[in-house]
Amino acid sequence: MKDKRQRFEEVAGKRVRFIIDKLDLLGNCSNRNNYEYNEEDTKKMFGAIKEAIRLTELRFQNELSKSKKNKFKF
Repeated sequence: MKDKRQRFEEVAGKRVRFIIDKLDLLGNCSNRNNYEYNEEDTKKMFGAIKEAIRLTELRFQNELSKSKKNKFKF
């Protein structure tokens, strides 16, 4: 069985590459010859993406801070 670090690197690496690939695909929608959009549309899209990133980053930060908290022990 793989250790936790190896599993993290494998799974997180694949998921990060997947997200980057999907962002590249989204970038293809920027071609104004094929698509019609306005500034409000882009603000909504990137606002939603930024919020999802913020919430995901917060989950990682919360997990990291759990291990740093001083816990009372006898």
